[in-house]
Amino acid sequence: MSLLQISDPSSGPRPIGIDLGTTNSVVAYVSSLGEPLAISDCDGVVLVPSVVHYAEDRTIAVGPRAKALALDHPEDTIVSVKRFMGRGADDPETRRMGPYRFATSEGPVVRFRVAGRGEVTPVEVSAEILRELKDRAEDELGQVGGAVITVPAYFDDAQRQATKDAARLAGLEVLRLLNEPTAAALAYGLDKKTNGTFAVYDLGGGTFDVTILVLDDGVFQVKSTGGDSQLGGDDMDRALASRILTALGLEGTSSPSFTRYALDAARAIKHALTDHETVTTDLSHEGRTASFTVARDDFDALIQPLLQRTGVACRRALRDAGVEASALDGVILVGGSTRVPAVRRYVAQLFGRAPLTDLDPDLVVAMGAALQADMLAGAGSSKNDVLLLDVLPLSLGLEAMGGVVERILPRNTPIPAAAAQVFTTYADQQTGFELHVVQGERELAADCRSLARFTLRGIPPMAAGLARLEVRFDVDADGILHVTAKERTTGLEQKVDVTPSYGLDDATIEKMLEDAYEAGESDIEKRSLAEQRVEAERVILATEKALSEDGDLVSAEERASIELATRRLREAHAGTKHRVIAARIEELEHATHEFAGRRMDRAIRGALAGRDLVSVEETTRDARGIEHAHDPLGPSAPADSTEVE
Repeated sequence: MSLLQISDPSSGPRPIGIDLGTTNSVVAYVSSLGEPLAISDCDGVVLVPSVVHYAEDRTIAVGPRAKALALDHPEDTIVSVKRFMGRGADDPETRRMGPYRFATSEGPVVRFRVAGRGEVTPVEVSAEILRELKDRAEDELGQVGGAVITVPAYFDDAQRQATKDAARLAGLEVLRLLNEPTAAALAYGLDKKTNGTFAVYDLGGGTFDVTILVLDDGVFQVKSTGGDSQLGGDDMDRALASRILTALGLEGTSSPSFTRYALDAARAIKHALTDHETVTTDLSHEGRTASFTVARDDFDALIQPLLQRTGVACRRALRDAGVEASALDGVILVGGSTRVPAVRRYVAQLFGRAPLTDLDPDLVVAMGAALQADMLAGAGSSKNDVLLLDVLPLSLGLEAMGGVVERILPRNTPIPAAAAQVFTTYADQQTGFELHVVQGERELAADCRSLARFTLRGIPPMAAGLARLEVRFDVDADGILHVTAKERTTGLEQKVDVTPSYGLDDATIEKMLEDAYEAGESDIEKRSLAEQRVEAERVILATEKALSEDGDLVSAEERASIELATRRLREAHAGTKHRVIAARIEELEHATHEFAGRRMDRAIRGALAGRDLVSVEETTRDARGIEHAHDPLGPSAPADSTEVE
């Protein structure tokens, strides 16, 4: 029998941890004894269904009440809203989930059309769930302080920012966003007092994460992370629901009501198959009836492709961490979907060991969040003092000239983190920089996820290559990116808050990584081609400018040679062979070598006219420095810079 606790009104606000889940959510806190406890309702139920219902009279139901209304009001009851967070209205994944009335088919934000409210966004729906959890915590604890809210490790910048926005709408102070696998490992490590290298396999209702981390005397260091933000138990339900609809004679099409009925029935059957080899259900809805029987073996075969997708991410995470599966000290299961027997068998086969199942996979994330909240609020006991070292799930960078990606912060960089890169102008008299922030592992920006676009204006007009723009990326402890741009030669500085475009250009992150590995060699070829084309354009432009300004320094024969080399470079530029372009660039530079020397001599003589000996020495020294730093025909990017438009 557990001891009851009475909160002290004078003790001040209590920090809480929240697992904002796809199917269910949980709120927890750390007791005066230093133990994490999940908060239950008056019936002793801990899990809050992540469901919100909007009624005609403008009332809102959350949790069990909303779940009970979903079947009769499928379009006004939002289920699994987490899968919509940070996604665009025109995202194919958005249309796959339902049944809902979408207010628009385009735009960066999903909008649901619901009764009594007109339109609501996923952020607003999530805020209702968080508000319900906050109310539950206040009933238990009195005053509630800050909150640590967990997110999938593979949530990108837009999805993390959307989660923070939802928390603010709910009236919560976000102490930190914490990756779900890291939270689970925190709870497990402190509960079991265990050191070693562990894999956290987190399969929830709508997301999958895998994290490899080391627990070492209070230091939790994430070595690598992977996963799929659009893979979970909901996909198992959909696979089974399609068979249920077929059994009801609705193959290929169904009403929102039938879709919701089939999804609910599929979830109930999935749960029953955990304890039974065969489940028979009498289906009956809106005049249609059928008897539906499913064997566990059939269900296992149905979900096998989903499990194999998790295996790809797991093997990649092990490779990124430089760890063999045999070297792991354990595999921690997180998420309600890991209760499916086929999942546990697959994990045991994948890692070569039985997973650890002694902590409740539905509660362990919220408990870890509560422990972290307790520590951040300064209330943690010395026995729970830990250091969390998390990593970036995907690389962050800028689009450079030619559409290539200049990575500023690589994948699996420990966070918080910061890095800077210096860029320069490509064209003469350029007064602005167009900056495109991207996330992903591909070599070309078009193949990565677009996070933000903005323009830094007000740069004084200069010759190409003279401006120096330092772009700094800062990723905070929540995994959210902040960008600062500063023009070095003038001191002009602008801090840019990267406001995420919730869901532009949105293939799943797992697909992005798969593409990056599969297309690695071809991507490098494309990047090399783009870079050589940019260099070719620069050299041609410099050559034409030099001939225009100092054409009297070349003979007719020499001009013909330069023009021939220029023409051959243009032809190569139009082709697809980067090595040919590089060879033609070298050919043109050879043709202009003597001309460049004569231009340098003329420039020095002009600069020395009427100068004394000291000035001569300084000018000569400067000229030699320029000769080393720049192409003789014109300025170019310095060695530590990458050209951007």
